[in-house]
Amino acid sequence: MSSPELTSDELNKIVAGGEIELIGKMPWSSNATFLAEATLGEHSARVIYKPHIGERPLWDFPDGLWKREVAAYELSDALGWDVVPFTIARDDAPHGMGSVQRFIDADFEQHYFTMLEDESTHDQLQRMAAFDFVCNNTDRKGGHCLIDSDGHIWGIDNGLSFHAEFKLRTVIWDFGGEDIDEDLLSDLQEMIDAGLPRSVAELLGTFEQDAILARARALIREGVLPIDESGHRYPWPLV
Repeated sequence: MSSPELTSDELNKIVAGGEIELIGKMPWSSNATFLAEATLGEHSARVIYKPHIGERPLWDFPDGLWKREVAAYELSDALGWDVVPFTIARDDAPHGMGSVQRFIDADFEQHYFTMLEDESTHDQLQRMAAFDFVCNNTDRKGGHCLIDSDGHIWGIDNGLSFHAEFKLRTVIWDFGGEDIDEDLLSDLQEMIDAGLPRSVAELLGTFEQDAILARARALIREGVLPIDESGHRYPWPLV
């Protein structure tokens, strides 16, 4: 387990550079996903490791879903939204190249639908809804929303994101039609003005890069969170 006295930056350094030892395979994952321990000096932190070699090929996504896990973090970080746990590409893990993400010690009895009952979570859930639209998340299940001991909500399992074709599938539709916070719109506009961060662009194809900016412009133009008029843009299972 991670040392409680460590700061977030210190934990991130362990995730980025610590020696990784596998603990076990995570259940119910369609691709190989491992719980592991990263150790750097006297300290350690638990991580989620998704090796490239353990991915199942998909007809509608290019090879290398681990890159999208990293890109989701980089986009969240660039926007300053803190939606995705620290995630980095590493080629020195036990099964080779893949994504390594800081493990969130969450209340695993909770998920999107239980969080929704608490109005104090709504600002964070709305931010995640905006983020998922921009990154075109095709698999935002309720169980992919984690809440930690500080009440911060994180979005995990972001590998099926950033497709150039609009494929949004999410459980977060309850805020459809509601105004997007002006600060979020301002963050998106700053990204558009500056251009897509290199840390994101280098992990994605050219059309995918363009589509991110197009979706960001659409959110700014509409000013409200989208509504699923089809009623079909949900992942399965929901949790």
